[in-house]
Amino acid sequence: MKVSLLQMKTAPTPEENIVKIREMLKQAKAEGADIAVLPEMCCCPYENSAFVKYAMPWNSPFLTEMAEMAREFGLYIVAGSIPLSSEGKIYNASFVYNDKGECIAKHRKTHLFDINVPGGQYFMESDTFTAGKDVTTFHTPWGKMGLIICYDIRFPELSRLLALEGVQAIFVPAAFNMTTGPAHWELSFRMRALDNQVFMVGCAPARDMESSYTAWGHSIATDPWGFVIDQMDETEGILTVELDMTRVDTVRQQLPLLRHRRTDMYDVPYEATIGRTQRNLAGGPLAHYYNKE
Repeated sequence: MKVSLLQMKTAPTPEENIVKIREMLKQAKAEGADIAVLPEMCCCPYENSAFVKYAMPWNSPFLTEMAEMAREFGLYIVAGSIPLSSEGKIYNASFVYNDKGECIAKHRKTHLFDINVPGGQYFMESDTFTAGKDVTTFHTPWGKMGLIICYDIRFPELSRLLALEGVQAIFVPAAFNMTTGPAHWELSFRMRALDNQVFMVGCAPARDMESSYTAWGHSIATDPWGFVIDQMDETEGILTVELDMTRVDTVRQQLPLLRHRRTDMYDVPYEATIGRTQRNLAGGPLAHYYNKE
């Protein structure tokens, strides 16, 4: 499975960004990509004021065009994230489209990024966003995949739930900053890959020193052994990596971490609170935790 990470410098408006995304998707297709991944907030600046200004419904022109490009280029697209307007609330949400242009998954960021580091980064997503309650998986010809957004990676329970659901790779549209990026970006992707013996694929915006929120960049892919397959620097561009999905089973046979869990002592059950989550998990290894609504 070939995955292209589109590390783009985010423009001020959705209209400008969709033009840039089209050009980058065209290049990703030329490089043989099966799946293209966009960064967190690929439609607008990472600012609370922009989240409110550009909040859009699921059938907005921006997302409709994204679906059309997936069909046109014959690509699966993990469409970064956008400020989703729904029922009077705004969510940091990611959509996945298959190569026919059909939406096959939607994830609303479950952990909101509120940070206050003296002399470093300050940002409060909770000033604008509402947290989701999704454990999000989707199916592809290359296997079952998981989807989280940025800050979600810091909470090992969510990635573990996805691993227990049988995902082989977890896609992470993200935007670590100049405080958290140098300290935790690579470490987080290597650790979640190692913990759960999955591929981790993180796509970030390119660095823009003139923006109010300066992204670290360094889009990355890590393998089930915790190795870095490849990683970009801070500049705009495309990284295309090939993931050998048989590597997941090989590593899990060599070092069977998931089988060695002491579920007689601990577990990470998740109570389904919305229909979509229950549907995503129905029939999976955790299905016995759920009741009908």
